Amino acid sequence: MTHDHDLVLRPTPSQTEAALNPPPGRTGGDLVVETLAGLGATTVFGLPGQHALGMFDALRRSDLRYIGLRVENNAGFAADAYGRITGEAAPLLLSTGPGALTSLAALQEAAAASAPVLAISSQVPTAGLGGGRHGYLHELPDQAASFRGVVKSVHTVRTQSQIPSAIAEAWKSALTVPHGPVWVEIPQDVLLAKTAVPVVTGGDAFPEELPPRPELTAVAAALLSKADRPAIIAGGGVVRADASGKLKQLAERLQAPVVTTFGGKGAFPWEHPLSLQSWLEDRHSTDFLEDADVLLVVGSGLGELSSNYHTFKPRGRIVQIDADLGKLESNHPALGIHADARLALQALLETVDAREDARAPERVRQVLSRVRERIDAQQLTLEQDLLASVRAALPAAAPSFWDMTILAYWAWSAFDAKAPNTMHSAQGAGGLGYAFPAALGAAAADPTRPVLAVSGDGGALYSIAELATARQYDLNVTWLIVDDGGYGILREYMTDAFGEATATELTRPDYVALAESFGVPGVRTTPETLRDDLAKALASPGPSVVLLPAVLRMFAPTHLDG
Repeated sequence: MTHDHDLVLRPTPSQTEAALNPPPGRTGGDLVVETLAGLGATTVFGLPGQHALGMFDALRRSDLRYIGLRVENNAGFAADAYGRITGEAAPLLLSTGPGALTSLAALQEAAAASAPVLAISSQVPTAGLGGGRHGYLHELPDQAASFRGVVKSVHTVRTQSQIPSAIAEAWKSALTVPHGPVWVEIPQDVLLAKTAVPVVTGGDAFPEELPPRPELTAVAAALLSKADRPAIIAGGGVVRADASGKLKQLAERLQAPVVTTFGGKGAFPWEHPLSLQSWLEDRHSTDFLEDADVLLVVGSGLGELSSNYHTFKPRGRIVQIDADLGKLESNHPALGIHADARLALQALLETVDAREDARAPERVRQVLSRVRERIDAQQLTLEQDLLASVRAALPAAAPSFWDMTILAYWAWSAFDAKAPNTMHSAQGAGGLGYAFPAALGAAAADPTRPVLAVSGDGGALYSIAELATARQYDLNVTWLIVDDGGYGILREYMTDAFGEATATELTRPDYVALAESFGVPGVRTTPETLRDDLAKALASPGPSVVLLPAVLRMFAPTHLDG
């Protein structure tokens, strides 16, 4: 018989010697960076601050690469994108109080988009924990309370010996599905004090798998096998689980049309005969999905954007697969399967019966034809031509990051992402300023491909300081700024609702001159020259800015009809 205590790994003599005689001059900050390196981290993002200097001093004694941004929220966006691109937990090093709190909007986006971010913040000295009012700089009665409603888990360290385990636990939490941001905070004195804790040499923290319950997938397979008009909604969970291949196999076996949500862009081939693409904000798509007798929803909570602003009223049975337990049946009754999308799709592939349905591709063509007729009737050729120019200029495998701006709203529905995990936007939480700093994080993750960021002028002003970051680290990001002199989508919303817009107009700086002042080349383009100018910028190494002065319009919504 084998007992658990028989499996304990014994240290080697060299490990014992290293533990008894650690290098001199190490502090609690070294335990942080040693633990991160042991877990497999290679790159960290952040911004130094007084209480966090112990961590940043330790970076120079480590092999970790540091990418420093100019605003904590932007550092959070960069870490978010790094996590999306690599699937690894992206370390984000922050200071106490204002520094920590400035990252909240970025962490909310990471939570909404299930991006694995490992935020590690300093805290006031240990004596100030627990709400005592000692008057420390940046002191909050309960800093962690500000993050509990945003991140997956919160971990407070009080002693140096707790650091390796707390960070490993947080790392595991960030990477256990559904992925998400986590929060670790360590007091200043713990980070600065000399340490006798041995050098951290191990660090495996394997995320837990989330397989589906077999009795549930058996019922789901039976429903789908017998369906007359099955359809599939594929969300961001399919992309994050790297399950697009299995989704394609299942759709073809069932002859089930597939629509991808805005967060699931690229989960299914755009030009596939069964692809309804991403036209979720269109009544023709909504009607089609409502008519399905069995609707398989994978990796989506059917929230506001994925349900045509909650006008979607399904008439058939819903099978919903999601790793986030709170999203199951949150909007519609369903056979809820709490599981990782990849594992659940594999279980269905092993049990579902193949269907023959020669009608399915034609039904898809009819829906897309109706969508096209509706859009074409609105005479929005400028917007469609601009999107086509961006697609033509951007290499197929290059990632793109989109801010909350009119061209991005078009892209959600009409842009062919070409491949999974290549198109990302801030539609999870909907905050401004995401695109450019996120693109910097993606470029740090994979320097072999150019990265595109798309912003309006309003969103660009949130992150203009990061032109300095782009230049400092020579990151291959081309930033397309569509300048309409204000918050364009809000201008539309207010004009439609109230007859005129208020607080939407902005003074227009010279973005080309501004970029060049940072040492970043810039070019002013036109709708006619956008494709060539953008392609040239993307092909040039290092950062660049392409400015497009243009006033764009959105296609008419359908959720207000009737």
